[in-house]
Amino acid sequence: MTENAIAKEIVDAEIKSVEVLAPVHRKQLLTYLRLADKRLGLLINFNAALIKDGISRIVNGLEQESHAKSPGRQEHP
Repeated sequence: MTENAIAKEIVDAEIKSVEVLAPVHRKQLLTYLRLADKRLGLLINFNAALIKDGISRIVNGLEQESHAKSPGRQEHP
């Protein structure tokens, strides 16, 4: 199995060329990740001046974990 085949099994990449990435672009990739049961995705915008500024890492399941109870939150009985 090649590195490309392994990467396709683990990471999903969504390619864009837009002025600014909108929240809908992130949600679109997150939906693809959920449907494909993948954990990691890359949102790549080729319209950025520097390619490193155009790459966003999206993690499936991170939203639920970040909204989970934090140590400072208290439950009300």
